[in-house]
Amino acid sequence: WTFGGGTKLIVDLGVVRPTLTVLPPSKEEEKQNSATVVCLASGGFPSNWKLGWKVGGTSTSSDVSNSPEVLGTNGHYSWSSTLSLSADQWRKAGSVTCEASLSGQSPVTQTLNPDRCSE
Repeated sequence: WTFGGGTKLIVDLGVVRPTLTVLPPSKEEEKQNSATVVCLASGGFPSNWKLGWKVGGTSTSSDVSNSPEVLGTNGHYSWSSTLSLSADQWRKAGSVTCEASLSGQSPVTQTLNPDRCSE
């Protein structure tokens, strides 16, 4: 079979829950009074999983930057989301949670506790 330019073949894999990895800010960044927390989501399907954040148990959408999804060679998608906080907000947060959600599915979550993060 020959596909023309711009043709996209999608194989339905059903729903595959992504794996989340949350990376804390560096100590050097905290010294500059900022804290960037990164959430990496990998191996999900379909492409419309949404990443969100909770700080201290409260949802936040301010100072959040989301990347577009990237399709891997295995047919699964990866995404990332970045949350920007002040160093003080980070230290006082209690918990920072990344949540991947898809309609009709229970969310996938990964939580960091700032007071347990070390260099």
